[in-house]
Amino acid sequence: MDKLDCLAAPPPKQRGIFCNRTLNLRSIKAIGYDMDYTLIHYRVEAWERRAYEHLRHLLESEGWPVGDLTFEPDLVIRGLILDTELGNLLKVNRFGYVKRAFHGTKPIDFETQRATYARTIVDLADGRYVFLNTLFSLSEGCMYAKLVDLLDQRRLPEVLGYSDLYRRVKDRLDATHMEGQLKAEIIGDPDRFVLLDPEIPLTLLDQREAGKKLVLITNSEWVYTRAMMSYAFDRFLPGGMTWRDLFDVVIVSARKPEFFASRSPLFEVVTEDGLLRPAGRLRVGGHYLGGNAGLVEHHLGLSGDEILYIGDHIYGDVHVSKSALRWRTALIIRELEDEILAIEEARGAEARLDLWMREKEDAERVYARLRLELQRMRAGYGPVAGATEGEIQVKMNELKASLAALDARIAPLAKASAETLNPRWGLLLRTGNDKSHLARQIERSADIYTSRVSNFLLATPHVLLRSHRGSLPHDPMGAPPGAERQNGEPAPVDDATPVGM
Repeated sequence: MDKLDCLAAPPPKQRGIFCNRTLNLRSIKAIGYDMDYTLIHYRVEAWERRAYEHLRHLLESEGWPVGDLTFEPDLVIRGLILDTELGNLLKVNRFGYVKRAFHGTKPIDFETQRATYARTIVDLADGRYVFLNTLFSLSEGCMYAKLVDLLDQRRLPEVLGYSDLYRRVKDRLDATHMEGQLKAEIIGDPDRFVLLDPEIPLTLLDQREAGKKLVLITNSEWVYTRAMMSYAFDRFLPGGMTWRDLFDVVIVSARKPEFFASRSPLFEVVTEDGLLRPAGRLRVGGHYLGGNAGLVEHHLGLSGDEILYIGDHIYGDVHVSKSALRWRTALIIRELEDEILAIEEARGAEARLDLWMREKEDAERVYARLRLELQRMRAGYGPVAGATEGEIQVKMNELKASLAALDARIAPLAKASAETLNPRWGLLLRTGNDKSHLARQIERSADIYTSRVSNFLLATPHVLLRSHRGSLPHDPMGAPPGAERQNGEPAPVDDATPVGM
């Protein structure tokens, strides 16, 4: 039995699978996978820097004064919202209230932010807002912020406001020739852009051998998919296997999210360089372009909660597949590992902060009671404790001094906590004492979430992933160490529960 003891060891916390809704992998008969930032992990800074540089070159070729603009990887994080009406970058909580804001690259002070957004609830259905919900959005957000600065300096006379600015940036970012150049560059030098994970091919092997049908559904085109999957998978597979042997069906240029709700035509890829011919249905081992999720369900003979789809795009991968088809969903959030490690490292400081905050809350409660006592005494109504006004004033002065001392200790720790991971925006899934808008989207759309596909290797294809009872403000729970704070307020426990801890 000693040889099997290693199998009982739990995975590191940052490699856990976090469960919003109970999911029994034994009942899942097919697993669909996205490719980019799901099966293939990129070096985010290298990829986004080159995307930014391609975009800058395109703008410069059109006469824009952008030659000295540089990519700043910490300027933007996933989950921010662009307010294209005002040229602002926003971090929003789960209720749609703006908690932090930048205008271009400059922070907006609290009073200005309150005056601008006090009566605003951010609704992504409003066309003025753009949700940066994938890692591919970082170069877009960074460029937009820097161009807002140029527009404010009146260096972009042909641009008619912040909304027009965003439309122009987006149009150029979506230019197909730019995407083709960038992907050709990645194919030519994958070592520079791709983070290899030898455990992902083994994870898929385990799932296949456990009887699950695997399907690759990616928006990338065939030539790029073939090159990237061969580079990242084939070297780690046994006995001459290739990545193609893992999948029942491969679908490229899927046009998600339309793939999950449309009835687009299907074409079979019949040559290595991508020659196509019309196809009416899928067959085992085939490679296809386009099509739709209905064809996948018909081919597999499965539907709904028998299928799990795993991707990195909240809307294009998990939200639509769940809402349109009732597939089960898993979201890949690579930044989660750094977030969890940062929270763990801050645990000691957070424990001190929690202690001081409890002291502050107790002192504030007593101070409020003393104010009420003084109010009743002066107005001559209600029950009073019987102390003199002078005694009450002395006690209130002592408490004010105590609160000032506590604030002096709390302030630097609260500031450091609010800047965990990113000095501008803090943690990805927290904003102030609440969940971020990104966290709320994850909670609504993803049954489970994790940092990488290979975390399923540690969980096995036979695991029952259980969600625990969600927390409410009145539950007997303290604030979790490491939760982000703003203005010294503690953050509540996250509802999601890690599996395998």
